[in-house]
Amino acid sequence: MSENAPTSRRAARESRRAQDQGVPPPPGEDRTIRRPAPGEASTPPGVPGGKAPRGEKRSARRTQAARRGPGGQPEPATPAGTPQSGPAPSSGSKPPRAAGKVRTRKQRVGAQGTAEGVSVPLAGLKTVTARPASLLRQAWRVVTDLCGPVVGTVRDFFVRWAGPVVSVVTPLGWACLALVLCMAWCATAFGWQEAAALGILLAVLLLVSCAFIVGRSSYRVTLDLTRTRVAVGDNAVGGISVVNTAARPVMHSTLELPVGRAVASFPVPRLRPQELHEDLFSIPTNRRQVITVGPAVSVRADPFHLLKRQIRWTDPVELFVHPRTVALGSPAAGFIRDLEGMTTKELSNTDVSFHALREYAPGDDRRHIHWKTVARLGTLMVRQFEETRRAHLAIALSANLDEYASELEFELAISVACSVGRQALVEQRELDILTQRGPLRCATGRTMLDDATRLESMTGRRDAVHLARRLADRVPNASVVFFVVGSHVTPAQLRSCAASVVPGVRAMAIRIQPGAAPSRATIAELTVLTLGSLDDLALVLRKAVA
Repeated sequence: MSENAPTSRRAARESRRAQDQGVPPPPGEDRTIRRPAPGEASTPPGVPGGKAPRGEKRSARRTQAARRGPGGQPEPATPAGTPQSGPAPSSGSKPPRAAGKVRTRKQRVGAQGTAEGVSVPLAGLKTVTARPASLLRQAWRVVTDLCGPVVGTVRDFFVRWAGPVVSVVTPLGWACLALVLCMAWCATAFGWQEAAALGILLAVLLLVSCAFIVGRSSYRVTLDLTRTRVAVGDNAVGGISVVNTAARPVMHSTLELPVGRAVASFPVPRLRPQELHEDLFSIPTNRRQVITVGPAVSVRADPFHLLKRQIRWTDPVELFVHPRTVALGSPAAGFIRDLEGMTTKELSNTDVSFHALREYAPGDDRRHIHWKTVARLGTLMVRQFEETRRAHLAIALSANLDEYASELEFELAISVACSVGRQALVEQRELDILTQRGPLRCATGRTMLDDATRLESMTGRRDAVHLARRLADRVPNASVVFFVVGSHVTPAQLRSCAASVVPGVRAMAIRIQPGAAPSRATIAELTVLTLGSLDDLALVLRKAVA
């Protein structure tokens, strides 16, 4: 039995009692009980399946049994107002219910539904409303389920057969075909002989163009780049070779090679079987970028460029134009010289950098007792060490374009960061480079330069101070920290960057300002180096470690 059955029976009993006493129903609520007409469904609209709960079935059976006589035959209906014969009810029993007012619970629920069957405003039952949007969605789902296989078959046919045929027509060819149809319609509708002649001429031109693209091309094309990674300003040279692998000569064609946003064309002459044709090309490397070279496609077209057939022969190749870097000598990179690491001011009981002697305290390691001093002083003395830290370089490269005066200044900052990082990797130091767009991979110099080549500038609220705090959280064990920022960074921001550095860690800031003379300044415990050219980086670092 459902949870709403007791609530529905209670509401029905209150409705009957209110009608017997002549009390009108509450406003906005219609509880009139009527007998369903012949042929009318007694199940309320909105009830799924039309099944009544088990309690309603028992109530209906008891009502039908009460209407039947002792012999099992139904008693005739008594008109309203006619006194009934039979024994009078006792004082302790309830008076019999009038025959005209007996209703099953199933009929009472059906009596309260609306004529349209849109909603059922019964207490304890959820209102069910038919929504056109849901009906449309269901109808569309049925249509897609039925038509989906047909649409898929048509799409596959178009991609496999009709697609290659339609793709050879150029926009000029489509315009010519449309003009042919227009001229044919004008000749048929108005009898214009001029239109018919022009339509025939254009149709013959399309048919002649088909002869230039019909045929099979059997090539073996090889795309070879001398180097896939070059620096800004270096020469990037490549070659493309074409071999005719067919058993018969092949007509002349054209090879198109996309290079970035440009397209290079190479004419291929008529080739005999197994004949080789080679072409060389150079790619400009004026700025840091990743250039996609290829794929190489052969193009066969008519002289009027109405039809154009393309066949792909190679895969695209990426050419990395790395930022320009300079090599730093050992004196310039001497900010971490010691093989064991850089010593700090923190004292330790076990290390390799000796500091002083002190008296023995309970718990000290006996291996560190200095016996010669004990023999001379007569007191136990142990060795004290300075804690050393393994060389770990961290670079915070600001990619916020609002902190730079121009794109050229941002490119110079990337070159400075990559030059310092490359020197650290050469000296086999641990390296971390962090930007607002995320960290750079620093496992090898090649991966570091590849990620630096893909780095793009940004604008927003994440400035150099925010980057310095992120660096302190991400690399807490760094021994030397570099901040590479633009010329628009203020001294107050640099002071905030220095405050985020852990005490005992050496911090430097390289402020990029093209054309400025190399200089050195100090803000709190931060060494600020002004750099105007990449060639002055070694000189600036010598001043920093002097």
